[in-house]
Amino acid sequence: MQITVTVNGREYVREVEPRLLLVHFLRDHLELTGTHWGCDTSNCGVCVVHLDGVPVKSCTVLAVMADGQDIRTVEGLSWGAELDPVQRGFIECHGLQCGFCTSGMMMTARWLLDTNPDPSEQDIREALAGQLCRCTGYENIVKAVRWAAES
Repeated sequence: MQITVTVNGREYVREVEPRLLLVHFLRDHLELTGTHWGCDTSNCGVCVVHLDGVPVKSCTVLAVMADGQDIRTVEGLSWGAELDPVQRGFIECHGLQCGFCTSGMMMTARWLLDTNPDPSEQDIREALAGQLCRCTGYENIVKAVRWAAES
């Protein structure tokens, strides 16, 4: 099937298999490897992207379901050399260790701040509840999102 999607502001037209997952389309067809592929069951959240402004786990969305829609990946957070406040927060507050979950965490955090510019610690923890991190214990991730909110 042919699909047309806009990813990080750029339009793409591609032929895809009807069963191709969005995560694989982004990684394998567009070479946007910042979106990670983890559990393949929607439990870990490392594959979160924005689909028409809403965070989705791209391992649960078929690429054909994104036809005609706007997709934002972690590569689309920064504009040129200027990092998004969420990216800077993760750097400033040491909100990452191995980095595997980071792109999904940042995409969820960006959505949270877009919908709630001044979230409480509880709001942040609830928003990130669908994200798994095996390294950090979440404390610095929460601090990173608060840092971004205050920037």
